[in-house]
Amino acid sequence: MPTSSMPLDGNPAYALRPAELRDVVPIVGLIRELAEFEKLTHLLQVTPEKLRPNLFGEKAVAEAMVAEADGEVIAFALFFTNFSTFLAQPGLYLEDLYVQPAHRGAGVGEAMLTRLARLAVDRGYGRFEWSVLDWNENAIRFYERMGATVMPDWRICRITGEALARFSG
Repeated sequence: MPTSSMPLDGNPAYALRPAELRDVVPIVGLIRELAEFEKLTHLLQVTPEKLRPNLFGEKAVAEAMVAEADGEVIAFALFFTNFSTFLAQPGLYLEDLYVQPAHRGAGVGEAMLTRLARLAVDRGYGRFEWSVLDWNENAIRFYERMGATVMPDWRICRITGEALARFSG
């Protein structure tokens, strides 16, 4: 990913750039806003102290991109590399993308997705994937307009917390 800020095509009020250490606190704030929007605040455990090493530590497991308006972080995308056994290739998985409501409709989300798609292609990855809540019809329509396939026959399986500890033996 380019290391400097790049203006948004068609809208110079916004710029996209890779997240930096100084962005951890604003990203955590945006994650809180996302959890409120998705009605999932009861699951929220993120803190700057937990997020920082996962994005910028010696064993970082994820990357992030931010969008700025007037020097303020107003959107983020958090992503990581996964792997497809069927393609025998790595892929890019978008864990979360969030744009503050006041900045929606300005092309920020689409620009971030386009930049991530370019990153996947540049890295030689075979796919770019993400999940969407089934009730988020605006997002589903947006993704379909972009050419994404929303896969109705797949479900996410997850084990966390005590259930994960029990299952692990």
